[in-house]
Amino acid sequence: MLEDRTTAASSPTPWPAAYPKGYAVVDVETTGLARDDRIISAAVYRLDARGEVEDRWYTMVNPERDPGPVWIHGLTSEMLEGAPLFGDIAEEFASRLADRVLVAHNAVFDWQMIAREYARARSEAPVRQRLCTIALSKELGLPLPNHKLESLAAHFGVVQQRAHHALDDARVLAEAFRPSLRAAAADDLRLPLQECRALTEWADRPAPLIGQQPGGYGGYGPSSWRPSRKRPACPYPNPGRYEEGKPLKQGMRVAFSGDTSVDRELLEDRATEAGLHVSTSLSRLTSLLVTNDPDSATSKVVKARQYGTPVLDEAAFGQLLRDVEPVADRAASATGRGSGDR
Repeated sequence: MLEDRTTAASSPTPWPAAYPKGYAVVDVETTGLARDDRIISAAVYRLDARGEVEDRWYTMVNPERDPGPVWIHGLTSEMLEGAPLFGDIAEEFASRLADRVLVAHNAVFDWQMIAREYARARSEAPVRQRLCTIALSKELGLPLPNHKLESLAAHFGVVQQRAHHALDDARVLAEAFRPSLRAAAADDLRLPLQECRALTEWADRPAPLIGQQPGGYGGYGPSSWRPSRKRPACPYPNPGRYEEGKPLKQGMRVAFSGDTSVDRELLEDRATEAGLHVSTSLSRLTSLLVTNDPDSATSKVVKARQYGTPVLDEAAFGQLLRDVEPVADRAASATGRGSGDR
């Protein structure tokens, strides 16, 4: 475990009063990309309000399972054998995150991995907001060829020394985040902050033993950390949009956006079991959008506003999910199978 303290001069740039007072730039390396994968190393660079480095911290973590793609992160079972378990470093990790905005590249991935580890440890990470540097680079209109960390680093002249090593990735991101933050402040830009919700309910598949990890990161989309899941076609026709004060109806198309307290896959499974059509995208045919952050600028929320799609939060959706109205004629509905907008 490594800890280091650094001090730097404060920037004279005029600063928006509404900006956060501190940041925790985070990178985690994991056994894979699925929700039941585990963290094997973590790094945090703590920054002050203007992006100056205060200190850094790094640790390896024993995942008690196969380490996954060693050829990517370089951490073997032998290296991780004597490392602390996540429960052993959870308190120290939390102290690095407390009262700060979590900053990461593709922040939803890092946050969800961290949230699941704390849920397993029967605890919560003290994080209320996150900032994704991909979203920030889009807000700034940076002329990047793609949204890889290496492209962001190259834009700001930051040299990567050990790609996919948590400490170096966090350093690179911290150095690229500082000028991004200053550019945003100079334009008085609203930062694309997202709410972080702790997991209260989740499920894990049995972990593969050492030597039994499937090869590669196959089965994942280029911009998503979630493995692709094929669902059976919904057997009911779409009855239209959800109407406030009325029950959900079988066949309604529901999309989800943002963090949920119940693991997203569990929530989607329950919706499917109730006879709803779970969509990964949002269209004019979507019956409702479930999100706990209706003021965010995610593509689904933006489209919901454009299309006038009804929006519900997770709690309201959970209540309605208990009593979904069945189709009037199940036999007739078999001929009206909806085409999937998956």
